[in-house]
Amino acid sequence: MKITTQKELDDLIATADESNTIVLKEDLKITLPNCVIPCNIKAENIVAGNIDTLNIDAENIVARNIDAEKISYYAFCIAYHSFKCKSIEGRRENSIHKCLDQEIEFIEDKKVTIELTQEQLDKIKHLIK
Repeated sequence: MKITTQKELDDLIATADESNTIVLKEDLKITLPNCVIPCNIKAENIVAGNIDTLNIDAENIVARNIDAEKISYYAFCIAYHSFKCKSIEGRRENSIHKCLDQEIEFIEDKKVTIELTQEQLDKIKHLIK
């Protein structure tokens, strides 16, 4: 499948199933300069300029920039310029993932600390009961 317009990308996004996943039994080539896909992608091979999505599951991935949460691929996952993700896993024993221009940036979950007074804590406990 080749995506060349924003409308085609929007139509593809509309096909996401109940688990917010786009499942393709073919290659996906996106020729838009930037694409934001607010769901998971499962496809054979993905080739795109810039990918910004949740989770990717593919055989092979080639892109200029990759920004995703969880990436699973078979043989290779290559970004030319930038590569950000929470986790990445190759399913083949000698699989490879790499960013050519810089190191892969692993995104960590942000932790928030909230300090409460005893009175605030008591109010929250009362609401939970």
